Amino acid sequence: MVKEVNAVNVGIVGISGYSGGVALELLLNHPKARVSYVSANNTQGKVAEIWPKLAGRTPLVCEKFDIERAVALCDVFFLAVPHTVSMEITPKILAAGKRVIDLSGDYRLKKISAYAQWYGAEHKDEKNLAKAVYGLPELYRADIRKARLIANPGCYPTAALLALAPLSTTHAKAIESIAVDAKSGVTGAGRKAKLQFAFGEVNENFRAYKALYHQHVPEMELYLAKLAGKALTIDFVPHLLPVNRGILETIYVRLKEKLTLAEVHKIYERFYKKEPFVRVLAPEAQPELRGVVGTNMCDIGLVVSKDGRLVVITSAIDNLMKGASGQAVQNMNIMCGFKEEEGLQ
Repeated sequence: MVKEVNAVNVGIVGISGYSGGVALELLLNHPKARVSYVSANNTQGKVAEIWPKLAGRTPLVCEKFDIERAVALCDVFFLAVPHTVSMEITPKILAAGKRVIDLSGDYRLKKISAYAQWYGAEHKDEKNLAKAVYGLPELYRADIRKARLIANPGCYPTAALLALAPLSTTHAKAIESIAVDAKSGVTGAGRKAKLQFAFGEVNENFRAYKALYHQHVPEMELYLAKLAGKALTIDFVPHLLPVNRGILETIYVRLKEKLTLAEVHKIYERFYKKEPFVRVLAPEAQPELRGVVGTNMCDIGLVVSKDGRLVVITSAIDNLMKGASGQAVQNMNIMCGFKEEEGLQ
């Protein structure tokens, strides 16, 4: 059991992005966290100038990342940086005896060949890649308690794995196919200016992208296989919603045997009975984005076809909370022995 500490000094690298900004806001409200250092390589200045809603909340000044200054001030680091950046600085932070919660994709996959294939870059930290713990608390809480490096899950995989875990754990042999139809708000694409994410391009529009070949596919299949004890293929098609925040995934699981809605609902209620951030809705009730945006919750809805061989699971989360920074804070709480809901209610 992890011994609880009174408070922890936290550093956030990459506060100018959406995930970094939400992490900062959450941690400024956290009763047992002191944000001691913030940085962003492309944005410097007072926090209030970067995030006006935090004016008067903190005197912190965002600076260019300085490893020596950072490790002198902090115990735990949140890395809200682009892919390939984290693997450059994580080894240095770990070598200083500090802990890391990485919100990028650098430590989620366990093979450097898979990383090169899906992220288009060579992985430079194979040693720590092997040691990283996947930070999905509902599945890996015991490992997270002992971890020095957390690979915070992607937003799409969080919603998908929470939706699929109960059924794939109990009925893996019966699963014939899995199709995930996912929709995300625009903040999931990050804060950098790109034409395809401009207001005039997104507003009153709706489109699929990276159909079947999104970089989150191998992440979902890797951890689903660990649950199922066998390889399972996921046909994944993401879409861009004309909203700021939120993910809703409709997941179609075709079975080789029949299940009733009552049986499926019972499996899910048992699986998530003690989980503070997963809500299994009443049979046939459907989750909505407005029920989860601004929270660290995952809402799950269940429907079964008349022939009992198609289970439709609907999963909704806030992509910046349970899909990123909220889950990262949840992981910090577990690592430090704090109450898991601390700073997230």
